[in-house]
Amino acid sequence: MSLKIDNVNHVGIAVKSLDKSIPLFELLLGTKCYKIETIKDQDVKTAFFKIGDIKIELLESISVDGPVSKYIEKNGEGLHHIALGVKNTSESLSIAKNLGFRLVDLISRKGADGLDIGFLNPRSTNNILIEFCSE
Repeated sequence: MSLKIDNVNHVGIAVKSLDKSIPLFELLLGTKCYKIETIKDQDVKTAFFKIGDIKIELLESISVDGPVSKYIEKNGEGLHHIALGVKNTSESLSIAKNLGFRLVDLISRKGADGLDIGFLNPRSTNNILIEFCSE
């Protein structure tokens, strides 16, 4: 069995402040932020932009010890993850595990923008956090 990736759904960018970053990205991308959402169980507030078929997701931590806050503390602001669109997130995670990838999530969970999400451990993907997502 092999993975079937449908598209690059979005690119996640860790930022310290959405208030400062949204105007910057609106100017850079030439489009307005279409959605701001808080995902409490992930300690994150997100802002989305659409460029063609790909979304840009800005991530701001809402907790000093949240995952995005820890990421910024270690790496600074910047690329956080690449999200790959799949038909079924839980099934894709299972296939990835069988192919030898290490997982952060064993099954999918609810994420921003109405997506089911699940992450691969970056230690098994050349230090890139890969997210699978499906509607």
